[in-house]
Amino acid sequence: MAADKPSLEGLRIDRAAEEDGSGAGRNRRGWIVLFAVMALGAGTAWWLARPRPVPVKTVAAQARSGGAATAGAVLNAAGYVTARRRATVSSKITGKVVDVLVEEGMEIREGQVLAHLDDVSPRKQLALAEAQLASARRNLTENEVRLRQARLSQERMQRLKEQGVSAQADLDAANAEADSFAARLEVGRQDVEVAERQVALRRQDVEDTVIRAPFSGVAVTKDAQPGEMISPISAGGGFTRTGICTLVDMKSLEVEVDVNESYIHRVKPGQRAMATLDAYPDWQIPCRVIMPVPTADRQKATVKVRLGIEQLDPRILPDMGVKVAFLGDAQEGAAPGRPVVTIPRAAVRKDGDRDVVLVIQGNKVERRAVGLAAGTAGNNDAAVVTSGLAAGEQVVVEGPADLKDGATVSIRDSEPRR
Repeated sequence: MAADKPSLEGLRIDRAAEEDGSGAGRNRRGWIVLFAVMALGAGTAWWLARPRPVPVKTVAAQARSGGAATAGAVLNAAGYVTARRRATVSSKITGKVVDVLVEEGMEIREGQVLAHLDDVSPRKQLALAEAQLASARRNLTENEVRLRQARLSQERMQRLKEQGVSAQADLDAANAEADSFAARLEVGRQDVEVAERQVALRRQDVEDTVIRAPFSGVAVTKDAQPGEMISPISAGGGFTRTGICTLVDMKSLEVEVDVNESYIHRVKPGQRAMATLDAYPDWQIPCRVIMPVPTADRQKATVKVRLGIEQLDPRILPDMGVKVAFLGDAQEGAAPGRPVVTIPRAAVRKDGDRDVVLVIQGNKVERRAVGLAAGTAGNNDAAVVTSGLAAGEQVVVEGPADLKDGATVSIRDSEPRR
């Protein structure tokens, strides 16, 4: 019974055992913290030392039709569509615009009325000139009547003198009077002629208030409004217009390109060429060289070359950008073949004597040698790739000069394939 009684000894805390257990726990927690710190440091070091992607700008290689002709070109050049007949239609006199009968894009016929100027003063001057002409004609009629009368008096005095009735002095006076009226009649005729020319001049002044088209074409700009002053010369600064509209003869369109003077020997009159508008990159336009303009630009070291368009089309507009491929004798009769690949000139880099491009594969750079068509090593914006690159592949156009093969990149502002 005594053994079943509770004992106060059983309720005593064993301090020694507790101290041994807490020491081991503290050692385990210390090792865990140490390993965590070491792992964090290793991760931070790896993060800081990892290769960072290089930001680059890319563009997709484009496929354009007419590859055989373009790839076999002896020279490529860039320029613009121009019009040989282009005029800012103005007036011959200074006046106020009453109305303008033309709008942009309107087709105009030769002689069509484009605008009217205020004609109040010219018409009043015309009325004055016509009145002066009528007065001169009346004076002429009066002198003609007096001359006939003087002729009759002259004949009468001549008969009386022959009969011995009148004196010689009377006959001389009659002759003088007849001669005087004959002279007045001649002066009157000249006065009438002067008045008629004055009337014609004033009528021309009235006609000049009507502005007509000098040739058929299309109005590309409207430069004046009713109420404004217009003058054939610049007078009054920006408050005086010098033209009603700009008229372009669409039948006179041709292509003008600047060719580096180092390659001008490859161009000759009558040579065939293929033009490609920037607005329609898949459309080949047959052209022929009219002539190289016989002068050079000393600032750009280029020579301007004119080319005639063999088949005009409404899509061809003045001042459009155009690329021209000059064909050699071997390509004169060649038909356009498979599409060619074009890339911006900025994407081509030099590696010794080779042309290379940086192609994007995933997020890596591949340095690849390519072949370029003849004539694309000048100042052109686009280069024709004959080998080493397929249409649709992304190439680097902006990036570090020391970008190496296999480098990791991040693409920014990538231009999609058009």
